[in-house]
Amino acid sequence: MLGDLLTTFYEVARQGSITTAAKQLRVSQPTVTGRIRQLEENYGVELFYRRAGRVDLSDVGVALMPVVEQLMQHEGNADFLLRNAGSLHLGHLRIGATGPYYILKSVAAFRQRFPAIEISIDIGNSQQMLDALFEYRIDVAVSSHAVNDERLARITLATDPMVVVVNPGHALARAPSVSLAQLAACHLLIREHGSMTRKATETALDEAGLPLPANTVIGSREAIYEAIRQGLGASVVPVGEVPRDPALCVVPFASHPPVLHEYLYCLQGRTHTRLIGAFLDCLAPRAAA
Repeated sequence: MLGDLLTTFYEVARQGSITTAAKQLRVSQPTVTGRIRQLEENYGVELFYRRAGRVDLSDVGVALMPVVEQLMQHEGNADFLLRNAGSLHLGHLRIGATGPYYILKSVAAFRQRFPAIEISIDIGNSQQMLDALFEYRIDVAVSSHAVNDERLARITLATDPMVVVVNPGHALARAPSVSLAQLAACHLLIREHGSMTRKATETALDEAGLPLPANTVIGSREAIYEAIRQGLGASVVPVGEVPRDPALCVVPFASHPPVLHEYLYCLQGRTHTRLIGAFLDCLAPRAAA
């Protein structure tokens, strides 16, 4: 309310006329008169000297004017910032992902449409990314966790069978396919607890009545691929995440491979914001989960 009163004071002071100020503000003359009277009565001051057909600033009005001018400038700056952000000429899109493989195509499409928007991508496991989303540290999260939560909007990005990846010198490298029993005889390179690739691997072995074999825990996909290149073991990953690299051999499962789904999440209450809505429009193909 004070903002309306000060805006009216500012315009009357600029115009030197209540009638002209009313026209500029697109309100009635009595409204302008009432606002000035309310401001004066609220604080027990006299802001204008009324003369025939004209108003002049009092001493208090003169002292108030530069303060209100600064407020008007800040309001203009806020309006400019919000208009630019609303038209996507300003802003920062924060993406959290378990890996870049399923989201970069959409990021490229978004950047082409909205080059002024800053983009950052944080990498972590599925649970870390969902935690960051709920804490507003990121705007959208890419995760292989299938979470049913009414606070979240979920979109399926990909559904990929998992494969075994080995070094060309590995015993399985020339095999046409691999069974879970063969996998159980390998030294496995696996992610940390909280990773869905690890959970899918453990679940497949457990359902087949096989224990998790000797393994090395490595905290990132990229580090796992480098470990494979160095001949340190085999790993089970979604086929869509395997880099094209002659030092990495992909061996499919003989039957019933584990399947990993990749989802994009955002908070349900933020789906209609311009920034997130614009990014969702860049997802292709897009299928609601």
